Amino acid sequence: MLAELTELVPYEEQVRAEQRSGGRAYYAQFRAPLELYALVRLLAPDHVLETGVSSGVSSTHFLLGLRRNGRGTLHSIDLPLPQRSKRFSRRDSPVALPPGRESGWAMPRELREGWDLRIGTSETLLPRLVEELPSVGLFLHDSKHTPSHLLFELHTVRPKLSRGAVVIADNTVWTGAAFPRFAREVGVPVRRRRRSDLVGLTMP
Repeated sequence: MLAELTELVPYEEQVRAEQRSGGRAYYAQFRAPLELYALVRLLAPDHVLETGVSSGVSSTHFLLGLRRNGRGTLHSIDLPLPQRSKRFSRRDSPVALPPGRESGWAMPRELREGWDLRIGTSETLLPRLVEELPSVGLFLHDSKHTPSHLLFELHTVRPKLSRGAVVIADNTVWTGAAFPRFAREVGVPVRRRRRSDLVGLTMP
């Protein structure tokens, strides 16, 4: 799997070049994309679910892993936040979309085939999507970072999480005790990526 990472370099370069072309040389994004690729390769899930897409860094690596596996579907929910004016300013969210761009705008085009992208609020779309899916093998929360919203997403997806499924939440510095509370509910420890606020758990 480590050897496979060298094959991702052209895709990484495409993503970075597209971000620069959109005026985002320094862009807020998921901080551990290679780990997402590795998790997809290890778990070989039939269904991966993520909330929050932005430029598509996490989506790109999920899709690369699924393509390497030769099976599985990525289901993504995103509520785009457009940039307020032609030039990016401090008033804009760090994940605001550049003018004329859409969710996943930095993703390589060839990865989009078969990608299930749904535009709207998680509150509306997530329950419907979870109802459609037979199971979820890997879930990433990277959308609205409040304690109540994180717990809503975790509780909504929980009935479909398969045995051994991995659940990840980013930016948990803003969601307080929500993720540890969910971990206690399912009876497993929280795993933290070094000293960051990126955390996860494995379903029993």
